[in-house]
Amino acid sequence: MIDFPGNTLVKRRLPKEAFYKHLPLSAALKSKFVSDVDCIILENSLTRKNLNLARDGEIKEIMLLSITLKKQNFDGKIVEAIARQNPHQLIFLIIYGDEFQLAVYQGRLYRTDWMKEKELSLTLSGNTLDEIWDNLVRQTAISSKTVLSRKDQTIHEQLKMQDEINRLHMVIQKTEKAAWKEQQPKKRFELYTKLQEYKKQLEEITHGQA
Repeated sequence: MIDFPGNTLVKRRLPKEAFYKHLPLSAALKSKFVSDVDCIILENSLTRKNLNLARDGEIKEIMLLSITLKKQNFDGKIVEAIARQNPHQLIFLIIYGDEFQLAVYQGRLYRTDWMKEKELSLTLSGNTLDEIWDNLVRQTAISSKTVLSRKDQTIHEQLKMQDEINRLHMVIQKTEKAAWKEQQPKKRFELYTKLQEYKKQLEEITHGQA
């Protein structure tokens, strides 16, 4: 569940036109905005005042926006465009039928896997909005327990580490498929050699030896 205080609740529908008419979008992306997005709702607004935070920070407001989709396979550039052009820090709740996904833009767009409502979890933790934002990003963008255990690292360092883990998973999967299809023994051996190196790199990172 999304465990935000009741006094942060806004529940205000935002016209789609306010986004795609004023954002610097390509014609193709504007078309996808119309065809992919059903509605956008400002669910919650987090401020120092309504969270009763004693300390101030650089961030003045964090918003939770829900985006209900017309189709599940949507273009993530829609969410990215909204985040990049908004002065506030935004967490996105993407909804399609009874499936949910969290998303955040932090240098690039991060999205969780699709999940059922009972699996959805987002909680507030921190003494300033800056700390709360970092922890919301962690909950959305970071899936590796090893990365989350690195308490000495900044959010940017943790994201960089998570990105490398994601990259290695992708290249391992790609190399495994290529090795399986390769007919020439020499090339197949070269691919298996690369595969073992990628797996070794992943092992080092995920076991905290990197």
